[in-house]
Amino acid sequence: MKCLHRMSLVALAALSMVGAASAAEAVAEGGALVTVELRSAAGQSNETSLDGVVEAVRQTRLSTQVAGAIVALQVKAGDRVKAGQELLRIDASAAQQGVAASASQVEAAQAQLKVAASELARQRQLHQKQYISQAALERSQAQWEAAQAQVNALQAQTRVAQAQSGFFLLKAPYAGVVSEVAVTLGDMALPGRPLLTLHDPSALRVTAAVPQALLGSLSSRLDQVRYEINGLAGSAARLQPASVELLPTIDAASHTAQIRLALPPAGATGAASTAVMPGLFARVWLPAGAASAKAGPQRLFLPASAILRRAELTGAYVVDAQGKPSLRQVRLGRVSGDEVEVLTGLRPGDKVAADPQAAAAVAR
Repeated sequence: MKCLHRMSLVALAALSMVGAASAAEAVAEGGALVTVELRSAAGQSNETSLDGVVEAVRQTRLSTQVAGAIVALQVKAGDRVKAGQELLRIDASAAQQGVAASASQVEAAQAQLKVAASELARQRQLHQKQYISQAALERSQAQWEAAQAQVNALQAQTRVAQAQSGFFLLKAPYAGVVSEVAVTLGDMALPGRPLLTLHDPSALRVTAAVPQALLGSLSSRLDQVRYEINGLAGSAARLQPASVELLPTIDAASHTAQIRLALPPAGATGAASTAVMPGLFARVWLPAGAASAKAGPQRLFLPASAILRRAELTGAYVVDAQGKPSLRQVRLGRVSGDEVEVLTGLRPGDKVAADPQAAAAVAR
């Protein structure tokens, strides 16, 4: 096994020497190394990117006003529902019995009112014939009014019980998508406890926190704000929002203001994708002011093929005026297509060898 291992190392070394020799021969035939210049990101050096998130304009956490066991669960996460559609039902047996009891009390009170009305009519006839006093008639009148008030009170109580019985049925307040179902069949629903989360997918937006230092020149250039949502089929690199709103309040803890980018409806021109949903990561691009553009660092990009990676070393061969390459370690940033951003290690105007293997052969 040791012999085989040594043989494989020798073979790899031989291959690398052959590759270096062939690269050196190619350079000798061409006369000079092919170089590329660092490119400033056109239209991007004066921009600032912020991390954002997609959220729904209308998102509701549904709960109930009454307590009870969940006896029917009609939806699950991801289901589309219509406005007024039944979502879940809570055991309303006790509430229904309360409504029946209230209705019976109303019937009893109405019977008492009927007796009081008949008694009042007889007392009026007797009073007209002067068989009873005025005080007796007034007592009969008061009894009838009390019975009438009792009926009205019990009827109102019945209406309250009927209204409360409707709280045991949870319906969708608008058409949307069920984002989350926090309960299962048989769970106990309590007042204020979130049961379902519903959002409207037709109205989405991207929100991000804007640092205080960028607010001065942003309010007059909101029409230049762009966003991107990576990882979605058909999503463009930069998209224009339907509208942009910069909230006039500053968070005292983070010293940032919230910016909201309304997304075009799904299927509209400029929309990111029909798969956009709340919670996705988004990037917001802000136009920087003239002062910050001059003071800010220039963003440099280099073809990814010109980057040399050896174990933990990441570098590029810089070619001087005499055509001699020298390896320089670099730190890379965001990848944009076939190019990668160079954060440190290179300066504007540096010429970098397009083929790092050929440059390595010449450097030896």
